Amino acid sequence: MRYSKLFIPTLKEAPTDAEAVSHKLMVRAGFVRQLAAGLYIYLPLGIRVMDKINRIIREEMNAIGGQEVTMPVLNPAEVWQQTGRWDAIGGEMFRLKDRGGRDMCLAMTHEETMTWLAAHDIRSYRELPQIWYQLQTKLRDEARPKSGVLRTREFTMKDSYSFDADEAGLDRSYQLHLDAYKKIYTRCGIRFHVVQSDTGMMGGSMAHEYMAPSPAGEDDVALCDGCGYAANTELALSVPKASNAPEGNVEEIATPERRTIDEVTRFLKVTSDHLLKSILVMSDSGPVLALVRGDQTLHEKKLAKLIGPHRPAQKDEVKAALGVPAGFIGPMGHKIRKIADPVLKQGAYIAGANKEGFHLRGVSAEKHFSDVEFADIHTAAAGDACAQCGKPLRIERVIEIGNIFKLGTKYSVPLKANYLDEQGNEKPIIMGSYGIGPARIAAAAIEQGSDENGIIWPLAIAPYQILIVPVNVKDARSMDLAEEMHTALEEKGFEVLMDDRDERAGVKFKDADLIGIPYRIVIGEKNLKEDLVEIKARKTGVVEKVKVAEAVEATAKKIVMENA
Repeated sequence: MRYSKLFIPTLKEAPTDAEAVSHKLMVRAGFVRQLAAGLYIYLPLGIRVMDKINRIIREEMNAIGGQEVTMPVLNPAEVWQQTGRWDAIGGEMFRLKDRGGRDMCLAMTHEETMTWLAAHDIRSYRELPQIWYQLQTKLRDEARPKSGVLRTREFTMKDSYSFDADEAGLDRSYQLHLDAYKKIYTRCGIRFHVVQSDTGMMGGSMAHEYMAPSPAGEDDVALCDGCGYAANTELALSVPKASNAPEGNVEEIATPERRTIDEVTRFLKVTSDHLLKSILVMSDSGPVLALVRGDQTLHEKKLAKLIGPHRPAQKDEVKAALGVPAGFIGPMGHKIRKIADPVLKQGAYIAGANKEGFHLRGVSAEKHFSDVEFADIHTAAAGDACAQCGKPLRIERVIEIGNIFKLGTKYSVPLKANYLDEQGNEKPIIMGSYGIGPARIAAAAIEQGSDENGIIWPLAIAPYQILIVPVNVKDARSMDLAEEMHTALEEKGFEVLMDDRDERAGVKFKDADLIGIPYRIVIGEKNLKEDLVEIKARKTGVVEKVKVAEAVEATAKKIVMENA
């Protein structure tokens, strides 16, 4: 392919609203253009990257027995109503009515339609197991689409679904996907962690996420280098460091207008682990008082598993429920449900005195809130001890690039996806659901592989493998050699782009670094006088001068060795 014939609209500046490196570089390098918030046009280079990622996904899914299907994006409300998700999912689902007035939606995932198909066409245990997958458009009305293709309103997803006769079969299908996903990300050149995760709106009994380390991520994972424990902080278990708060007599302390943890610690000249934090939340069953140590963060999802949906209490609700102004709440005496993090079982702390302008020193579970329920409701933090081996945890920012769920019968029961077993008994099909975001893989590759000059693509998903740059297109020998190398490399099966533009060398080199093609052959008049050309590796920046006659074989060998 010749550069002059390809649409590559590179830019000198990134969009002013772009924060993520991948967002800046995908726009600047001419891979995508933003049509509206969360809506992106993929340009020729972007399409080539996505096609390569999708090809790898298809190969690995086919290798585990997956069969490709395609579900409609437009879904009737009925299948979503049968599972209860029509009402459970909020404003992120696009809903509409057809001309007949029937409720419809634009699918944000396809559990319902895949299960509908199984319900209509699977009859016997002899037809199980099945793995069906698709690469299909999804739509989600994101409240805050951002970070380029990482958080969009329309996106392509590879979602697959396993159908088994029993839990043992689901275990096998789950393991097949667990291993296939590792191969997919490894082939795409992505560094990743496999972590335990929350099942969320998908439901089911078990879930894992594949997370690519990146500062642009929107999730945090807790990792233990001692035993390999890895979990999303949504459910990560940890043992907080012991507090060094001194034991002492119960003492009331005046803390005028000091309400927050920061204000109280500064005023009393203590560290935050000396304090007890009392947080009132409003649940469907009434007010609940959540108690964590002052240096801990209350984990909303962990608490929600115990009390259901909830929200922080407003100031007037705090006063009405507890008779205490916000900022001076203590755990003592309140006749409402109280849930405390286990770290509070030991020690004595400074807590609100249930009296405006005062805190109480020496508050302990044994003396002051023995009616409490203890449950892990804190967010795992760096330096906490691993709950499995005791070694310190580290917290890493990550991009979610895939997830897998054991759904069980969550969808098959309401949609009547049943089969007849060997004895002729009707049983619900056991299901799993498995998703990958191809665009997230591309973005993660850029986040993990870029420098101040541009993208550094992994070889397997780069838009082209080789870029040939004749420095002076008006020099006949340079262009003849460029054409010969282009033809010879393509005949060997390599993907080659030749920069045949009549531009200054500096412009060509800047664009070459920006779009990030792994290997560059530079044909310059000065080197040609010595019968040499340069081969530059984008990843390492290493430049090697080789004889003209050896350039094709030398470049081919580098690619073969990297692919080995």
